[in-house]
Amino acid sequence: MKRKLFLLALSTLALAASKVYSTNGDNMIAIGPVARAMGGVTIANPQDAISAVFGNPAAMCFSRYCPSSQVDFGGTVFMPSVDASVTNAFGMNQLIAASSKDNIYPIPAIGLSIPLRDDQERLRFGLAAYGVSGLGVDYRGTSIDQKDIFGPGAPLVAGEYTSLQIMKFAPAISYQAAPNFSLGAAFHIDYAVLDLGAGSAPGFGYGVQLGSIWRPAPNFSLGLSYTTPQKVRHEDVIAQPTPTGGIARYDLNLEAPDQLGFGASWEAMDNRLIFSGEVKRINWGSAEGYKDFDWKDQTVWAGGIQYEAIRDKLFLRAGFNYGENPVKANKGWNGAFTETGPADVTFVQGIPFPTYYYETFRIIGFPAIVESHATFGFSYAINDGFDISLAYLHAYGNDIVEQGTGPAGTPVTIKSSLSEESIEFGFAWKF
Repeated sequence: MKRKLFLLALSTLALAASKVYSTNGDNMIAIGPVARAMGGVTIANPQDAISAVFGNPAAMCFSRYCPSSQVDFGGTVFMPSVDASVTNAFGMNQLIAASSKDNIYPIPAIGLSIPLRDDQERLRFGLAAYGVSGLGVDYRGTSIDQKDIFGPGAPLVAGEYTSLQIMKFAPAISYQAAPNFSLGAAFHIDYAVLDLGAGSAPGFGYGVQLGSIWRPAPNFSLGLSYTTPQKVRHEDVIAQPTPTGGIARYDLNLEAPDQLGFGASWEAMDNRLIFSGEVKRINWGSAEGYKDFDWKDQTVWAGGIQYEAIRDKLFLRAGFNYGENPVKANKGWNGAFTETGPADVTFVQGIPFPTYYYETFRIIGFPAIVESHATFGFSYAINDGFDISLAYLHAYGNDIVEQGTGPAGTPVTIKSSLSEESIEFGFAWKF
């Protein structure tokens, strides 16, 4: 049975990479309907196998399904709404605006947790595969996508089409060192595909997640989790015209940043009511690729509640998640062009970008700018071994606006707006 479950999780690897819009920077706030319904809290007291592997592998020893095993299957239907505009590009105060296309994305996920020996709570193995991160826009064929509008090889914006897809495969292990203390570790294998309009560039990255949980009281848990940076090299992903009429191709490194999280959870009313909260620090500002495009570090606050409305049958959840937009809004840059070329150039990993196109690429091509999320959902136990879960997430709309000098030498304003909705569903099998 365990071998079949392991092979089933491996087979999901091919399905779990999906272009998505994510919500803490370009990260999902959590994986699966249970954790997402509680605002993304996963560090101190996750309630299912996939949340434990994703948030804190040490939690597998204390999860509510212990000492049995559990397999979780989940799916997300993600529905972002993205808009962009350029104002006064030619000095006549004209507005050029459009909405990004392709705004519904399916994201599958699978996770399991099983005991490795007879004392089933002390040593456990977990496995998860899921689409964890990504971002992208598609303005092709819209008014934003205007080629050669400022002259040969000089479009209205850079970043009219972008796609970042990141899938994570994570085997994990946890060990209960004492009745109230456990340690855990997960090995992360990342498969990432980046497309900036010149073709897809896949790559692999690797990292480790470490975690611990301490229960100073039976109804109170504290959790700590740390994830290492995970770098992927995307070869020949950037294409730029050369002065001789050719095309120069460049590689780009993108590094999922390291992050440190702390969580606390309190259970009341004979464990029927759970309050959980956590804070995470995501270090975008020191991660390759993100720091090159002026992202800053992000602190994420999350809180969630679960109420067991019908004992062992119906679980109601709600939560909130907030992380300040990590994309910096720069002001006063010089994107003008002269007879000999751009007046100012910004270098990204040694690659020269005319400053105007650097800024439009950052703001229009990768608008990871939402901050506040409200969530709710429920689980219902069909029987002792089978649960179904449903969750809804709303990410409140946010804007980012920059002002500088455009290629025509006129003051120009660029703007992106993003809001998100998602529906999560899943089922859990306990055995």
